Amino acid sequence: MPNPAHVHLLLNHIPVMGVLFGLLVLLIGFYWKNDQVKRASFVVLVVAALAAGVVYLNGESAEEVVEGMPGVTETVIEPHESAALWALILTALTGVLAILGLYAGRGARRLSTPLTMAILLLVLISGVAMARTANLGGKIRHTEIRGASASTDTLQAETEVEDD
Repeated sequence: MPNPAHVHLLLNHIPVMGVLFGLLVLLIGFYWKNDQVKRASFVVLVVAALAAGVVYLNGESAEEVVEGMPGVTETVIEPHESAALWALILTALTGVLAILGLYAGRGARRLSTPLTMAILLLVLISGVAMARTANLGGKIRHTEIRGASASTDTLQAETEVEDD
């Protein structure tokens, strides 16, 4: 049975890739001027929003597994946690608007251009938030991508573990 950190790593790709895929499908829908393609992107965005909620809720359990590991400090986890909350909020708002878009455009009705443009704007912002969150999450265990301060943080954490 996988531990919570493993589950978090397995699932966290769904909202990140879902937002990206939803954005690409929505852009194709705009380019082709096809409401069906836009609706398909809305479904993808709703799934991405639901997955983001699951991943966020699992984050605290995942943190309990990794805290105390060499090189893992609160100073590395905290920015990821804060970014994840913003990514969740933005992705959830995108998902809610996508549901409204699906509802308002049900049947043979044309999609509302202002609503679809609002979804496009929010998915762009959500995508940036998701990418930032994923990058910060990667830095938790991948010290090679942390930058110059990584070696200081890692040495300090390893010294703390050795002193215990």
